[in-house]
Amino acid sequence: MARSRSKLNRELELEITDLSHDGRGVGRFEGKAVFVAGALAGETVRAKQTGRNRHFDEAETIEVLVASPDRVAPRCEHFGVCAGCVLQHLAEPKQIEAKQRVLMENLSRIGHVEPERILPALTDAAWGYRRKGRFSVRFVEKKGRTVVGFRESNPRFVAELSHCHTVIPALGERIPELAALVDSLDGKRAIPQVEFIAGDLSRPSMASAELGLLPGAVQIALVIRHLEPLTDADRERLLAFAKSTGFALFLQPGGVDSVKPLWPENIELSFAMPEYDVSMLFRPLDFIQVNAGLNRKMIATTLELLDPQPTDRVLDLFAGLGNFTLPLARRAGSVVGVEGEAGLVARARENAARNHLPNAEFHAADLAKDLSSEPWMKQGFDKLLLDPPRAGAAEVLAQLPLKGIDRIVYVSCHSGSLARDAGFLVRERGYTLKAAGAMDMFPQTAHVESIALFER
Repeated sequence: MARSRSKLNRELELEITDLSHDGRGVGRFEGKAVFVAGALAGETVRAKQTGRNRHFDEAETIEVLVASPDRVAPRCEHFGVCAGCVLQHLAEPKQIEAKQRVLMENLSRIGHVEPERILPALTDAAWGYRRKGRFSVRFVEKKGRTVVGFRESNPRFVAELSHCHTVIPALGERIPELAALVDSLDGKRAIPQVEFIAGDLSRPSMASAELGLLPGAVQIALVIRHLEPLTDADRERLLAFAKSTGFALFLQPGGVDSVKPLWPENIELSFAMPEYDVSMLFRPLDFIQVNAGLNRKMIATTLELLDPQPTDRVLDLFAGLGNFTLPLARRAGSVVGVEGEAGLVARARENAARNHLPNAEFHAADLAKDLSSEPWMKQGFDKLLLDPPRAGAAEVLAQLPLKGIDRIVYVSCHSGSLARDAGFLVRERGYTLKAAGAMDMFPQTAHVESIALFER
């Protein structure tokens, strides 16, 4: 019932019947759907309306009147303010169940397909897993200090974090130190973000010794984006922080190509995949999978589903640094990786050479454009792997000569685009959706990663 003249701020009592794809509870008021932040299916809540749209309204939970048995106390004190995690109040086993349900609903509703088999959901550590990300930075005049964290639910604001339980602990517990560092700089108002990335030490190096790291330790690199030139004093402050923490520190005055190391001058960032005798070098702004443990399980599942044989020629699209390509090359006769970013392709070739995999080759191509002149398009392949961005792979699938490809594995970071592409493969190209399942790459968030197997 309404308790305020303002509909935008009125309070509602709602029965929550479902969980939306973005982790909000779904209820109805006066026949209209209401998406409620902080509410779970099966609950009755008192909520304040925060938004109005033609087909639905938005609200946030004020009080839980009847709680779901799946509700747990959020681990983080910033829950509800920081938008980095929206499912901390839902028991961890139920989080992946919800993601599996979102995947199946999208396959049915968008793609009009159902898998013959539902794969067991892939999970790994629920906390301390995030090895890549971006902290927003803002000097807040009213507070008189610099705030470092992820965006709030209202993206105009930055959540001031004392810690982050999903970021790898070596960094997640030191966010206040990072904020104090930026706050000490003359140019603090010209620093909008700090990106972080972490690997491991597959082998010792001079740089790792300078960082004080031992083989097996975590390498952490920070990239300081600065919109104005740094003073000499600021560079000295940053240098002192890097040496005291052991974090490798890079400066970014402009675009991606402007990134340069401050300390140490020479460092190799890497992570190992010992199951395949592969180690991957990367640069601090390169794309790597956020969750190292889940990535290893994802690769193992992909290889199991694709089942590469020594005589197979495999095409890996959206290949990046070779995260799938190089493990595949250990088992297949040959693998061709295609990636749109030329810098990643160059480093993928370097990784193939370092790992002594001459049967892995890489090409640069925009996979959303006309590919008819690409030489690799004219080659025959036995199997196909796709790991596209959120937009999916509609453009490239429409062009590929799929006649000789009897098995496709599709790794997806957006279940809606996977569902759309699954419908195309089944109805237009004669494939069967043999299996599909969710993967919890981002625990505590509503983000759904998934994997699907298609066979002709």
